[in-house]
Amino acid sequence: MPKRTKEQAAETRDTLLRAARELFSNQGFANTSLAAVVAAAGTTKGALFHYFSSKEVLFLEVWTALQVEMDAAARQAAVAARSRSDPYAAFLAGCRVYLEWATRPDYQTVVLIDGPSVLGMARWHELDFQLGMDNMTRGAAYLAGQGLLPEASIRPAAVLLQAALNGAGFALASSYRDVTAEELFATFEQILRGLKHSA
Repeated sequence: MPKRTKEQAAETRDTLLRAARELFSNQGFANTSLAAVVAAAGTTKGALFHYFSSKEVLFLEVWTALQVEMDAAARQAAVAARSRSDPYAAFLAGCRVYLEWATRPDYQTVVLIDGPSVLGMARWHELDFQLGMDNMTRGAAYLAGQGLLPEASIRPAAVLLQAALNGAGFALASSYRDVTAEELFATFEQILRGLKHSA
């Protein structure tokens, strides 16, 4: 019986998160009420507050889930793109996935538009840095191992490349969209490959 109760609790929590994700993605944080989340999930406010102490905490869960899913997709793409003939292929494949996600309405609304205002820009960067820096550092370290980047530049390169991708993502989510994901990717690739010349 306790096992069944735990399973039901996990199911209720997941249902709330799915409902919140859909509402935050389609209506934005400000226009989504907890009452609407509860109604969409078919549960009660008491159940919601049992798992999430506030609307902001619920939002952070949704924000984090989207980031983790994007990160997993980027890693998968990088593994699939590994190439002996082009050492940049894996790194670039992961970066392309990020730019593709940055054009998705749910990712744009939750992560790139509402994220900084709800979490605060400093907190947003802190969490994003924690989630993405491992991938960027490993990618830069791989390039250094191939003689394409100075060892001393691994960490600085990872920081700057992540910042460049974030900037591209914010540009794609902005109201003055004057660049495309393909244009940004092509320029990012030029920058990445150009690092070799400074080695």
